Amino acid sequence: MAKKARQRISYVLENAKSSAGGHRLGVNGLAVDADNAILYSGGRDGMICAWDLNLDLRRRTDVTDDASAKPKSTTTFRAQTQAHMHWINDIALAQHNTALVSASSDLTVKVWRPHSQEDGARAQKIGEHDDYIKCVATPPSDMNANWVASAGLDRKICLWDLNGGGKTLEVDVKGEETTEKGSVYALAVGRNLIASGGPEKTVKLYDPRTGSKVSNLVGHVDNIRAILIDDVGDTILSASADKTIKMWSVKGGRCMYTFTMHDESIWSLYSDDPRLGIFYSSDRSGLVAKTDVRGSLEDIDDGLSLAVAQEHFGVSKVVAAGGHIWTATNRSSINRWEDVDTSANLPLPEMYRRQRAMSAASNKTRQSTATTQPQTNGSSKKEIPAESILRISNTATFPSRTPLDSEPTPGNDGLSRKGSEVAVEQPEPEIKPIYNLPLETIEGQFGLLKHKLLNDRRRVLTLDTAGDVLLWDLIKCKPIQSFGKQHLEDVERQVNTREAVAPWCSVDLSSGNLTVVLEPFNCFDAEVYADELELDEPIEFRDDQRVSLGKWILRYLFANLIDEEIRRDELHRSTMNEGVEKRQAASRADAPSSIIIPGPGIGDVSDQLLTPRAIAPHLQVTTPGLAIGLASPGAVMTLQGVPEEAVASPLEKEASRPSAENDYFNAGIAPAGGAAAAPAAAETSEPKTSTDNSNEKAKEKEKEKAADSSKSPFSRKFRMSFSSKRIGRSASQATQEKPVVVDDKADESESSSNHEKEVDDSFFGVIQKIRNEYDKQIAESPDKFVETRVTPSLPSDTPVLKLPLGTKVIIQEETSGGSANLYQGTVENLGRDADIIEQKAPMWLGDVLLQNQIPLKDPVKISFILNPMDNLPPIATDGNSRLNANRMLRVKKILAYVSERIEPEQEEDPNALKPEEYLELYCNDQLLHPTMNLATLRTHVWKGGNDILLYYKANGRKEILPLPTTSSAPSGEASVPPVPPLPATEAAETANGV
Repeated sequence: MAKKARQRISYVLENAKSSAGGHRLGVNGLAVDADNAILYSGGRDGMICAWDLNLDLRRRTDVTDDASAKPKSTTTFRAQTQAHMHWINDIALAQHNTALVSASSDLTVKVWRPHSQEDGARAQKIGEHDDYIKCVATPPSDMNANWVASAGLDRKICLWDLNGGGKTLEVDVKGEETTEKGSVYALAVGRNLIASGGPEKTVKLYDPRTGSKVSNLVGHVDNIRAILIDDVGDTILSASADKTIKMWSVKGGRCMYTFTMHDESIWSLYSDDPRLGIFYSSDRSGLVAKTDVRGSLEDIDDGLSLAVAQEHFGVSKVVAAGGHIWTATNRSSINRWEDVDTSANLPLPEMYRRQRAMSAASNKTRQSTATTQPQTNGSSKKEIPAESILRISNTATFPSRTPLDSEPTPGNDGLSRKGSEVAVEQPEPEIKPIYNLPLETIEGQFGLLKHKLLNDRRRVLTLDTAGDVLLWDLIKCKPIQSFGKQHLEDVERQVNTREAVAPWCSVDLSSGNLTVVLEPFNCFDAEVYADELELDEPIEFRDDQRVSLGKWILRYLFANLIDEEIRRDELHRSTMNEGVEKRQAASRADAPSSIIIPGPGIGDVSDQLLTPRAIAPHLQVTTPGLAIGLASPGAVMTLQGVPEEAVASPLEKEASRPSAENDYFNAGIAPAGGAAAAPAAAETSEPKTSTDNSNEKAKEKEKEKAADSSKSPFSRKFRMSFSSKRIGRSASQATQEKPVVVDDKADESESSSNHEKEVDDSFFGVIQKIRNEYDKQIAESPDKFVETRVTPSLPSDTPVLKLPLGTKVIIQEETSGGSANLYQGTVENLGRDADIIEQKAPMWLGDVLLQNQIPLKDPVKISFILNPMDNLPPIATDGNSRLNANRMLRVKKILAYVSERIEPEQEEDPNALKPEEYLELYCNDQLLHPTMNLATLRTHVWKGGNDILLYYKANGRKEILPLPTTSSAPSGEASVPPVPPLPATEAAETANGV
């Protein structure tokens, strides 16, 4: 079975300041449905919004100056969908405006049907690229085509079936000279033509039926950003970063005209004229121009271009309809501007009207009306300012370069020269747009722009578009404090703490929201001590218990899914147990003459794996590489190098729970014979019969009794041993160090079963494995009830979290160009979507949620040296006191170790001072807090990469008695062997051990 691509889990925190409707980040795409007066917008937040314009777009309102006749309507929010998790770069209407297609940097093409009763809530994926998708285009609506074209940075144009039929055509548009320049930034679809443009500076034409190249149109000198094709398919307009717009003849394969009215890179083109006689353009400076060149080619020089509006930021998209213009910028708001009617009634300044009238190339309509002041509805229109008229090109005769306050004479008349002659360059007058303010602003929301993950890696500071700083809790999935308008760095210094926590997540703000990404390779690395948590409901934790942050948040993000899987498991087992009841009833009717003893490997199944328990041996180490079993009920939670007994309560000591690791510090001090390996092996071995178990217990008692004579006082109190076992081994690896008694038949049965029944590499594969175990139990013990093997973590392991129900949860899969969404839902709906999640979610997530198992991983260790102060004895008689321990080890545990090494054994006294109360630990002349761990110590106090130098001293609260003489010391403590240096490999650790 082919292995799936790596999958990850993301969740999105809800913004408390957001309300229904509106973008959080800049808007990249606009599309207008003139028939239904609906404006669609696609933003950098991955959101598509629909707006009711409340306008009659089929009746122009820009042809009158009568204030009472102009609408005063306000745009209202209609609907929205979170279509993508990354920037939406372009949108287009399709299928007679019933479908909206979007192209995104999340590599997907999606279709949203806002009028549909079934699919109106979410967008459906219809295609996927290998890199960012920059543009999407649809054929003319009267073609009734059911496909859409998309292109982007993967240098491919793809045609997708709008009904979900997949890819229908793929065109490779890689650069002819440089492959990388084949990226597509502009795309247009005509009746029998596809045109694309990009960094190669060439307009490429293709046949949409076969994908074959038709021709190249060469002339631009910079990246092509926008393309339009006329209704006939013979004229093309292309806009470029070279500040020009070119008009091309497809049949002639040449440039017919170059427009130079812009002084900055042109980003957008729009036209609803079938012949492209009127078009709108916008540039990086925010200028929106309207150009009217209706007429023959000879009339283009006498066309009209007006500076209609001026935005404060570059205009990424412009659309127009019914006398209105809408502009999109890098802000979350959308502006609506009044359009200008460039027909015959346009009120130009007197000099320009006279120039146009004198032009022999002017069309008849203009000649007949240009010399009269237009009248509309009884009132005259406001005259167009001369500063708002743009020179359409360098060869245009209109407007003249002559200063506006001088009268034209035969010597300086701009019309006295030929059209092919270039006029003498004069300083350009300052451009003033016709409209300085929009008619209306469609307000957006506040999106997040910047973030800072604090040292505890549970809190994040964010800065939004309004300039406000907010503090978020990544575990509770909500904002917890607002700091108003301040500098992010200033707030960081106020709220940051001195901690060092392993990386367990990444934070992404590309959608304007706070998105937390969990990867399987590190999401279980970070742990915190339970006594450091602020919980809504108090819970009793064991001493020094730790909580895995990744497992904690996953447990309650998917809480409804776990409940649903438990319900399904109960239904499945109830069906199986009905047969068991029938067989038991039949056996009671026919009483047996003898008692049948179950064979090996069966008797302890139900005892081991019923419901989630703290001692269930089948659960994996929940904290990677930590050997304290108390850290997680229901699993062997271990602190590497720290035995669970070292922090166990007296009651737990009586239970004698084994540990997967057997020492705090990996040093060759006071060997204890490695007695701790046997219990671990016994726990992780195959289930045995009662006879085998009694024999094992007897052997263990004998070993413990023999080892007691060689243990130090510290080891006897905390049950620590310093064996030569390899550092960093997991509990499962520890079982291989000593042979254990395993029933061969049970082992063969299990292995054959595993080979016979293959499971899916998905969440559902975990369910299959559980059900296979049920089938195996029924086959081996048909008269025994099947008990549940669904064992999620308990509240004592992962404290209860009440997450916002609207928190979005996304399952993503790694692709060549980034990641693709496989599933998207909310905390509230995850239970209802169980069928989809079972197929889409990864197997490792199923192991965590249903089995409380996390991937095993070698822990990170830190080496340090303990030196005495104020005449205290050293911990090692030979002066070598270099130790090695897990990064999570606390200072108080180091002091406990020091206490046992320098003090004689004393009677247990509940009122006695704890080691951290009469001993102190210093590093770089700083007194260390008892709860500080080695990772924090190294990062914030030692601030170096080599061995940490620590010094211990007494504070005078207790008299430190000297150790007994060598003759009276227990065996193994008379002389302390040197501590080996920090090994480079596990093999070296084994070789250097005692």
